[in-house]
Amino acid sequence: MAQLTDDCFVVSGPLLPVATVEDIIRQRIAPVAGTEQVALADAFGRVTAQDVVAPINLPPFDNSAVDGYAVRHADLAPQGETRLPVAGRVVAGRGLDVLAPGTAVRIFTGAPMPQGADTVFMQEDCSVAGDTVVLPPGLGIGANRRQTGEDVRAGAVALPAGRRLGPADVALAAALGLTMLPARRRVRVALFSTGNEIIEPGCERPAAALYDSNRMLLSGLLAQLGAAVTHLGILPDDVERLAPALQAAATTHDLVLTSGGVSVGELDHVREAVARIGRLVFWRVGIKPGRPVAMGVLSDGKTGEGAAFVGLPGNPVAAFVTFLRVVRPLLLRLAGAEITPLLPLPVRAAFSHSKKTGRREYLRVSLRQAADGTVEAVKYPRDGAGILTSLTRTDGLAELMEGVTTVSPGDTIGFLSYATLAG
Repeated sequence: MAQLTDDCFVVSGPLLPVATVEDIIRQRIAPVAGTEQVALADAFGRVTAQDVVAPINLPPFDNSAVDGYAVRHADLAPQGETRLPVAGRVVAGRGLDVLAPGTAVRIFTGAPMPQGADTVFMQEDCSVAGDTVVLPPGLGIGANRRQTGEDVRAGAVALPAGRRLGPADVALAAALGLTMLPARRRVRVALFSTGNEIIEPGCERPAAALYDSNRMLLSGLLAQLGAAVTHLGILPDDVERLAPALQAAATTHDLVLTSGGVSVGELDHVREAVARIGRLVFWRVGIKPGRPVAMGVLSDGKTGEGAAFVGLPGNPVAAFVTFLRVVRPLLLRLAGAEITPLLPLPVRAAFSHSKKTGRREYLRVSLRQAADGTVEAVKYPRDGAGILTSLTRTDGLAELMEGVTTVSPGDTIGFLSYATLAG
C-alpha cells in the first residue's frame, strides 16, 4: 500500500499552483515499502533501494587511453624530439611487468601500463625508424593514461539510493562486476477510464460513443516510469458502481488512477465516489489544459490502509499534461526515486498568444530552425484539449508560467520535449 498520511494534501484556496502540488508530494508522500534484488538485465527503469558501493576500482588498473607508445616522462628530452628504443609490445588483456628506463613500449587502447610508464604518445604523433620511435616535444606527464580508480574508487558510492536506473547506470554496475542490484518494488497502479460514452476499441461503436484512448495513453506513460499497471476497464458514470470499484482497487494497489468524471457536471461522479470511501483533498489546479484534476486518499475499507488517488480530466491532452505535472512526481515519490525537475529549454516563440494570469499554461509546439540559426517554436494551429493529433504532430510543450499574460513573436519561452518528459 502507499504510505500516506491523512494530512498529506492539506491545502486551501480555489486553485492550487503547480509548484505547490509538487512541493506537497515531495514533502508528504513516503515511498512504498518492499525491496528486492534484481538482475542487471531486469534493472532498467528500476529504482535503487540503497546506495550501491563499488567493490573494485574502476578502472581496476592503470591503462592506455589510446594506441601509441608508453614512456617514462623523465626520459624525454627537455627540448626537441626524443628517440627511444621500442622494448616491447603491450595489448589489451596482457601486461608487461616493468618498462626499463630509457625505453618505450608499443601499447594499445585498454592495455595495462607497465610499471614505471606514466605517459602515452598517440601513434599518429610519432614516427618509427627501425626499432626506434621518435617522439615529439611538449607532451605533459600523465597524458593519455587512465589511472586506477579515476572513474570510481573502491568503497565509493557508484549509484546512490533513489536512482532510476538507465542504460548507463546498468553499464556502470556491470563494469564493477556486479550481477544484482537492490531495487524498490514497482509501484502498483490501478488504471480506470470513466464515462458512459466510452467504449473499448474494437467494439461496435454507437453513434454517440467514443473509443477509449486515455487508458492507452496513461498506460504508456506509467510504463515509461516503471510502474506495474493493472488495467481495470471502463467505469460508468454511476457513483454506486464507482465507489466499490475504486475501493476494491485500493486494497491491492498503491495508486488508483482514473480519467474523466472529475469536473462539475451533473454526471461527474468520481469526486463523490472518492468522498464516500476516502478523502478528496483538492480537485482544482492552476493549470491549462487540465484544471479539474483530483488528488486524495482511498481507504481499502478493511485495514485502514489505502492507496493514493488521482483523477485526471477526460480530454486526452488535458490528461497528458496533468499526468506530467501531478502523476509523474507522485509516482516517482512513491517509487522512492529522486523527483528530477522538468527543466524547460529556452527557445524563441514564432507565434502570438494571450493567457490569464495565475495559472500555468502548456501549448503544443513544433520546433524549426529560423534563417538566423535560432531554434523557434511554432504553435499548433488548434488548441482543443481533445485533439490527439496535436500531440502526435508536435515536438513538445511550451510552458508559460503563471505570471505570463502574453507571448509575442521573438519572445523567449520554455520548451519541454516529449522525448524528455517520461524520465
